[in-house]
Amino acid sequence: MGERQYELGDAELEVLKALWGGGPATVREVMQVLHTRGRRVAYTTVLTFLTRLEQKGYVASNKSGMAYVYRARVSRERVSHSRLKALLSQLYDGAAGPLVLQLIRTERFSPDEIEELQKLIDRLDGGA
Repeated sequence: MGERQYELGDAELEVLKALWGGGPATVREVMQVLHTRGRRVAYTTVLTFLTRLEQKGYVASNKSGMAYVYRARVSRERVSHSRLKALLSQLYDGAAGPLVLQLIRTERFSPDEIEELQKLIDRLDGGA
């Protein structure tokens, strides 16, 4: 996607999440995924979002059959990393520690997530 970063609106992000979760899809297939998630949007609206995402470099399209098939060009991890960096900059002056501490204080974690956090802490502490 190049070095230029574009803002993603909430609806655009929902469309991108549909592609991440289900792989390449037509406009109608993306629309159906959004409907199952409680977002009632028209076909033309989904097409508009996919067109915008393609212009921004987040998705690519291929007309191999009767309809265009869209696929994500950018991974969830890349978008997540970019958005977290922006959040850190906006709220925590770029420092990750306060964000992590805030999450640990206010959110619930599964036993598996706690185990993974502990492994990461041990590694940071030089214990692993």
